[in-house]
This record gives sequence, structure tokens and C-alpha cells, in this order.
Amino acid sequence: MQNFVDLNIENFQQVIIEESKVKHVLVNFWAPNLEMCEQLTPILEKLATQHAEHLIYANVNCEQEQQIAQQFGIQSLPTVILVKDGQPVDGFAGPMMEEQVQELLEKHLPNAVDGFYEKAVALVNQGNYQEAFTIAKQAHDLDPERTDIALVLADCYVELGNTKQAQLLLDNILLVDQNGYYHSIVGKVELLEKASESPEIKQLQEKLAQDPDNLELKVELAVQLHQANKPEEALELLFAVLKKDLSFGEARKYTLDMINAMPDGDPLKSKSRRTIYSLLY
Repeated sequence: MQNFVDLNIENFQQVIIEESKVKHVLVNFWAPNLEMCEQLTPILEKLATQHAEHLIYANVNCEQEQQIAQQFGIQSLPTVILVKDGQPVDGFAGPMMEEQVQELLEKHLPNAVDGFYEKAVALVNQGNYQEAFTIAKQAHDLDPERTDIALVLADCYVELGNTKQAQLLLDNILLVDQNGYYHSIVGKVELLEKASESPEIKQLQEKLAQDPDNLELKVELAVQLHQANKPEEALELLFAVLKKDLSFGEARKYTLDMINAMPDGDPLKSKSRRTIYSLLY
């Protein structure tokens, strides 16, 4: 990770003194094979990734870097210290829940949610929904109660063809928050839903209903559904084909192409990857 560093004597001056003038440095003092360290580290890594714009995550293996641990007066592990301008400004020792670490960071860091939201909006205005989705998803994960973020994420879902996930977000928007942007997204969803009712799709669905074991029909229908912005339904059909015959026609290629086309952070992408890996390996 770009904002991750293993702290040692050689880079101590650069990271703790110089780089902490620009960003906060979150220093994780740990040791191998300590259960509490193993539980805390993934939490710190996740939050450090989310706050990468304003935070450097520095690891200190106390078995290898005892001099640094002594310099900070570390008495127990794990210990986490937040440094700014070369000085500790906050920290804790022992286990900590993700929500508690997040609260600690929010006291000192610029509001990451606002930053993500503003970037996502700018990308949407540029028509770059692929990148906007990933950033909007990060903002929504950090603050799922914000309506403005939910609307941007729903807009991205629609533009990337996942009307089902968009509708789930829209369903949770309160009446008082159903502004012009909300109604424009609803309109987009309705248009895409109508597109999925094309004569070609209906005809294939009728044929498949009469011949439910026809793998070729399933692949053809999956391709049509994907073109009509129904990725989840399309992938369900392709996975059904691959479970029957992993080498059937172009089914595997179509499946991988559809998965790779999804933006990073899309839950459907992660879910589909796990499914395809379980089939392939």
C-alpha cells in the first residue's frame, strides 16, 4: 500500500519527523504471534486505507525494532500512537473495536467522507461513473446514513447497469429527501427496466421456460440480459451453465468479462469472483 511503511531506525527521521508535518502517522507497535496484535492489525490496515489521503500507517515490529519501542516508552502490546509534527497526539494500548479507532481518527483527521463525496460528484459530472462508484462506495461505507452519498452511489449503480442495487438504495430514501436528483435516478431505473423487457429477451425467456435444461439458451439469454443492464440475472444464468459444464461454449469467457467490467467495490463483483473461483479451483 502506498501509505503503508515498516518503521525502522533508517527511516525513522523521515517518517516520524518530516512526513508527520504533512500527514498524521498512525504507528502500530506489535509483535508476531500475539493474538491481540493479530486481531487489531487488520482493523488498522482497513482504516488506514480508507484515510490514505491524510494518514501514513507505520508498522513497528517490536522484536526487531526494540530501540524505537523504547524511544516511545512502549510498555505493552499492541500499542497504537498517532503522531503529528513529530509529537504523539493520541493513542491507546490493548485491543480496540473498529468503531473506536475510527472515532479516534475522526477527532484529528480532515473529514474523509466529505472528501470522498466531493470527488465522487466531480467524477459523476465528468461522466466517469466507473471511478466515481468506487469512491462513492467508500463514502457510503463510512457514513451509510447520508442521503446525498446514497444518491450518488445509486446513480453510479444505474449508469453501470445494476438497477437492483440502485433500487435498494432508493427505497431507503425518505420522502423529505426525495429531491430532483432522486427523481432523475428513478427515471433512469424505469427506462432501464423497460429496456430489459425487449421482445428478444421475452422470446428467449419463453423458450427457456419450455426447455429449462438448454444451456445454449441460458447463455444467449445471459448475454441479452447483460446488454439490458441486468448483470445479476445474467451471471446467475451463466453460473448455472458452468455448474453443469465448466467448458460449455463461451460461458466461462462471458462470465469473466462481465465480472471484470464491474467497478471495484461493487458487492456483486466480489460475490461473483468468489463463485467463479469456487467453480474453477
